[in-house]
Amino acid sequence: MPPRVGSRYSASLGVLDADGCRFLTEREPFRFREYEDTREHVVVKGDSLFTLAGRYFAPLPRACGFWWAIADFQPDPVFDPTVELELGRRIYVPSVRVLTDVILGARS
Repeated sequence: MPPRVGSRYSASLGVLDADGCRFLTEREPFRFREYEDTREHVVVKGDSLFTLAGRYFAPLPRACGFWWAIADFQPDPVFDPTVELELGRRIYVPSVRVLTDVILGARS
């Protein structure tokens, strides 16, 4: 079964083994690009990639699940979402439009 649309693995190349099981290969982060509607967020106590995704992508179902889009969108992508974000750090957040039309659109 290929990764579902909206998954951070949807752009991964898959390799099938002899039994037909699919194994995912490395995936390339989307990475930061300048868009007019990109937001800058300054990290405060309690922020995480999950809470930021929930806040900025709230119109989407299961918005917190798009934490990976924020992680990928940094000039230096975040590879471990469990690491606490540094207070005062600037985080670039793609708009819902960029997430749905550009990031997810390129991966579907």
